Amino acid sequence: MGNDKSNRTTKKAHAMTRRNWLRRVGLGAGSAVVSGLTSCNGPRGKLNDREQSRLRTTHDVAPERAPDYYPPAKTGLRGDNPGSFDAAHLLRKGSSWEIFGSAADTSEHYDLVVVGGGISGLSAAHFYRKRFGSGVKILVLESHDDIGGHATRNEFTVSGRLLVSYGGSQSIAGPSSFSNVSQSLMQDLVIDASVFEQAFDRTLYAKLDTGVFFDRETYGKDQLLTGLYRKPWKQLLAKSPLSAVVRRDIERVYTEKVDYLAGRSQIEKIELLKKTSYRDFLSRYCNVVEAALVYFQSFSHDLFGIGIDGVSAWSCYHGVDDFGAFLYPGFDGLGLPPLAPSEPYIHHFPDGNASVARLLVRALVPAALPGNSMHDVVLAKLDYSRLDQAESPVRIRLNSTVVHTRHQGLEMTTDRDVERGDVAQLGRVEVVYSRGGATYRVTAQHCVLACYNSMIPYICPELPRAQRKALSYLVRMPFVYAHVALRNWKPFADLGIHQVTAPNSYFSYVALDFPVSLGAYQCPKQPDEPAVLFLLRVPCRPGLTRRDQNRVGRWELLNTDLSTYEHHVRDQLTRMLSATNFDASRDIMGVTINRWAHGYAFVPNRLFDPQWSDDDKPWVVGRQPWGRFTIANSDAGASAYMDVAIDEAWRAVQELNEA
Repeated sequence: MGNDKSNRTTKKAHAMTRRNWLRRVGLGAGSAVVSGLTSCNGPRGKLNDREQSRLRTTHDVAPERAPDYYPPAKTGLRGDNPGSFDAAHLLRKGSSWEIFGSAADTSEHYDLVVVGGGISGLSAAHFYRKRFGSGVKILVLESHDDIGGHATRNEFTVSGRLLVSYGGSQSIAGPSSFSNVSQSLMQDLVIDASVFEQAFDRTLYAKLDTGVFFDRETYGKDQLLTGLYRKPWKQLLAKSPLSAVVRRDIERVYTEKVDYLAGRSQIEKIELLKKTSYRDFLSRYCNVVEAALVYFQSFSHDLFGIGIDGVSAWSCYHGVDDFGAFLYPGFDGLGLPPLAPSEPYIHHFPDGNASVARLLVRALVPAALPGNSMHDVVLAKLDYSRLDQAESPVRIRLNSTVVHTRHQGLEMTTDRDVERGDVAQLGRVEVVYSRGGATYRVTAQHCVLACYNSMIPYICPELPRAQRKALSYLVRMPFVYAHVALRNWKPFADLGIHQVTAPNSYFSYVALDFPVSLGAYQCPKQPDEPAVLFLLRVPCRPGLTRRDQNRVGRWELLNTDLSTYEHHVRDQLTRMLSATNFDASRDIMGVTINRWAHGYAFVPNRLFDPQWSDDDKPWVVGRQPWGRFTIANSDAGASAYMDVAIDEAWRAVQELNEA
């Protein structure tokens, strides 16, 4: 641990690094990304030609009606697709919504406008119809070019064969523990979780191992080892580029059953683990040497969106990796309460939760998606031109970023908050959105804000200051899901592996896609068939607080161009699979980079966040109804799971007053 003087020196160095780095990149959401967009004179200035061009879509009014409009088949930069965040980042930078020009009145009036077309927003529309009747008029506004929010779909065609995968939201996690509300929605959408018992092939990869890849940048030499967690540690690590001391410590913490917290009661151990990062637990209590900590640093990226310096040891004890690729050692001898068995991680459509979003669209706009079951939804072709038809009671308008919302007739003041009672009896709401380089205005009786909650203070400034402050606290975790279409997956079969953990490599986890066959869609089962490969990157900067790491990671993510991502995909796979005949130029048939600057929802973290009372939790304060506005999204439940997004949508609709 070192003496007090060395500790003080280290803390000072970390503080200087943090201050200098954050000054360089800025703390705002995408502050560096929009630096080229903010040359206007003052917050109420007009956009110049270059800025207008950045905000303009391919088709000025309705790109979805173009014959070739089909986002799932697009490769390159997806997720936060170019153009989906520029307007929002201008608002975050301090510009007034009026910078986009006068809003044209569309003369459209709806019973409900939903801001955000993710699963929470689509669920809100569904619940609203159930509460107020199928004849209500609803408009869903979504900034991205596809439906579903993070629940988007990737498609590849290789040698005439269609391969589908998920762009973000991955699986229906733990459906048996869903609330009655979420289970009811699943029933409405005709989703039977038991179907996945047969649809998910749990035998396909059963004889294939997990590999571990050491890269030369971190460990001095490229080396892929197979048989992780199956071969004895001494045998496995003997071929690694790790030093003898590091090999000894890794083997020791995985194999010895020692009570590293001896002398403490079980309750005292649990409290210590809750307040100690997993990194510090390994270092201070398990006496793992500094060089060995590097091996574990990125283990928590996939589940927690940050390295082990930002996750408590208690969370790691409970955070069992669903893939069996990241096993956290050091707990076997502590005498902790045994973990309750969890549901198998098999409730997964071939395109992840994109099928849930598509089934919601089918229920809301039946003409847009043919079919009638969870089996046929996988291959059903979504007709984007039908999402926004005047004759439809529910309209979904993509490529539309909401920049301002307000109660009509509300007099704003600068010296005090508007009281909640002052908005209770106000009439309709007004929603202004940017689309195709122009700005439009619609009105509604109700509005559910189901977008990223930290953006709400910028689009609904009439909210009380305390509520805006609470919403701003909910910083999300960025991540990159890369999907690579392969000519075949023989290199993995030849090596006898289906997944690879790559500690501290550019992509820290690589795996063959989930083996799910549903309806007429069949997953690739033979090594000579085309397949999809998944690669994970979580941009973060150890040493900062969790929220600051998220901000720095977002800056990196949005300032990395496609060529850089593609280079790392090809380079890492070439080096990782060097013992096979893999040839990136021949075997990679397509690359899709799903970048999510605002990925996993904020989750409270005892290492960095206060211990709030139930009434003071920022997501609870932030989600309070405001007149005819209510707030949904998984942010409002401080959890990154699909059922939370659904439950929060239901709550938001129940909070709307009759109109």
